[in-house]
Amino acid sequence: MTSYTPPDGNAVTVLLYRFANEHAELFHERFPDVLLLTAKDAASLDEQIAQADVLLAHSFPIEIFNKARRLRWFQCASAGIDSIMPIRNCIGDLIITNVRGIHGEVIADYVMTGIAMMYWDFSQFMRDQSRNEWHPRPLAPLAGRMLGVVGLGSIGTAIARRGKSFGMSVIGSKRNVTEPVRGVDRLFPPENIAELLQLSDFVVLAVPQVPETVGLIGREQLRLMRRSAVLVNIARGSVVAESELIEALKTGTIAGAVLDVFEREPLSADSALWTMPNVIVTPHVAGWMTDYDNRVLEIFADNLQRFIEKKPLRNVVDLTRGY
Repeated sequence: MTSYTPPDGNAVTVLLYRFANEHAELFHERFPDVLLLTAKDAASLDEQIAQADVLLAHSFPIEIFNKARRLRWFQCASAGIDSIMPIRNCIGDLIITNVRGIHGEVIADYVMTGIAMMYWDFSQFMRDQSRNEWHPRPLAPLAGRMLGVVGLGSIGTAIARRGKSFGMSVIGSKRNVTEPVRGVDRLFPPENIAELLQLSDFVVLAVPQVPETVGLIGREQLRLMRRSAVLVNIARGSVVAESELIEALKTGTIAGAVLDVFEREPLSADSALWTMPNVIVTPHVAGWMTDYDNRVLEIFADNLQRFIEKKPLRNVVDLTRGY
């Protein structure tokens, strides 16, 4: 792909894919000199992509890549950029940015909610309620429990801070363990993840989908975990060998799981995970805030201004690392 520079530094064509009309109208008011296009479906995207210098979309539609001859910058409306990884060696000087940083707090809320529900067995309370039965029992505090966070990017560090605010001991894994992380008591490099698994009462997966993390948690890793431990996956479904997780949950290798992501989405209606009493299933919503698009557009607007002024963009992705 060759880069394209408009004759007028402000004459940039921006294509918004699957964003509401009101968002386009707001952008037009803020950037009157920008040519703004919108695509609501794959057909209209296919028709207009050849004109675009900039594309904003929730994932990169690789099927239109060869038509995107003018494209100079892709703003991904999510933190994960796995949609573009299959063609990362072909994109030349195309700039890729994401929206890392906007999900952290709400995902931390989700994680702590899921942990509390599993630890206090809220599903049993709900079964009791459905039968109009009153069965009081004591609740053990989360303070003092060990939280292990696998992956300490912006999301993982937000989870670690939230766990620390609950009085938990927090350990985590990341590539560079020489720099301390606020809220994390002890760091492990990826090759020492086994020790993290053995020590943790709750293991939270917060890694990106890259070749090194596909199948990261399987039968061997699950057997290292405590039988009382709970696994929380808000990363990607590919990080966990799903059939081996189901086996571990059925046999009591681990106590339970909170799962927001799956190998195949939507989760198959016949998956055993739906009906397991020690599993919480949610439909990939942990980072989906009610004002998600507005937050995305704030980052995009700032980056678009930088792009027009030929300044460095925020959240540029390193495709060699995958995040």
